[in-house]
Amino acid sequence: MYDFSFMKKMSEEDAYLFKRCIRKMLDCTFIVADKDEKLYDFLASESHQYDVNTYLSAIGYKVVVEERMNVAMLQQADEDVETVGLKRLNLYRFDAKQTKLLMVLWLLFLERMGYADPVHITVGDIIDKCRIYQINMKPGDFKEAYRIFKRFSLIDYSDDITTEEGRVRLYPSLQFCMDIGQLKQVMAEYAPEEDNSETEQDAFLEGEDTDE
Repeated sequence: MYDFSFMKKMSEEDAYLFKRCIRKMLDCTFIVADKDEKLYDFLASESHQYDVNTYLSAIGYKVVVEERMNVAMLQQADEDVETVGLKRLNLYRFDAKQTKLLMVLWLLFLERMGYADPVHITVGDIIDKCRIYQINMKPGDFKEAYRIFKRFSLIDYSDDITTEEGRVRLYPSLQFCMDIGQLKQVMAEYAPEEDNSETEQDAFLEGEDTDE
C-alpha cells in the first residue's frame, strides 16, 4: 500500500536528516528554524516534505510547514482527525495552570512580534503578565511548565530561569500549539480564583500518549 522505495535513493546525508526530522517531530511536534535550522530547511524543501509525509501517512500523521513563521509542525492526517480511537491519541494534555501560562506566553509573543527578532522576554515580564490575569503559580509550577514548553520547542531559556532577570526566548511555534478556539475558551472561562476553572486543555502536541 505504501511505497517507501524513495528511501533507497536518498544520499547518505539526506537519509540521516530524514531520520532526524522524523524522530524530532514525533518527540517534539515542532521544528523551528531559529532552533534547528538544518532540519527545518530539510523539511521546507517540497521534495523532502513530500517524502516525509509519505512516510508519516502510514501512521496517520503529516508535516505542515508554515513558511511565514519558519515553523514545521506535526499534525494528524486529515482522514484520521475524526477517527474514533485515533483522534485524541498522543495529544499532550497540559494542566489548567500550564494552559493559562501558555496563554500568557502567547500574548507576550504577539505583543512583541515584529518589534524584535528573535523575541526575548524576562521571567519578570511573565510574572507581571500573570499578575494582570491573576494567575497564581508556585516557583515549582513555573519551572515544570518551562521545562515542558522547552521540550516542545515553544520556548528556550538560560540557566537563570529562577530569577526575574532570567531571559526567555519565545518561538513562533507558540502560535500553533493551541487553536484560536482554545485560547478564547481559556480567556472566556478565566476566573479570578484559579481553582474555579481547573479544567484541562489539550494542546496539539504529539509527544506523549495520555489516553492509556
